Amino acid sequence: MGKKILIVDDALFMRRVIRKNLEECGYQEIAEAADGKEALELYRQLKPDLVLLDITMPGMSGLEVLEELHRESPEARVVMCSAVGQDQMITNALMLGALDFIVKPFKADEFKKIVENAMTT
Repeated sequence: MGKKILIVDDALFMRRVIRKNLEECGYQEIAEAADGKEALELYRQLKPDLVLLDITMPGMSGLEVLEELHRESPEARVVMCSAVGQDQMITNALMLGALDFIVKPFKADEFKKIVENAMTT
């Protein structure tokens, strides 16, 4: 595939679940960040094709990371990952430039469809 993906989530378990789903879709170049600061550093270093970004994290929120990413790299492709019941945050994320969102917990086929769509948008 050759596409680089950055997973940003403060929960190690969730990063593992997302990584497993990406690997099952054929993606191999996957980096992980546990917080917003690390995410921004890795983004600058790796220039991934897609960022899967949790909304709720300690320190910088996913929305703050999204704003900073788009300020530095307007072409950044970001899909937000959120828990059920974060409708307003999802709306804000889409207004800030996120391509789409994945509601956790997600189904593998739904996840694959959203990631593939984000890669081709």
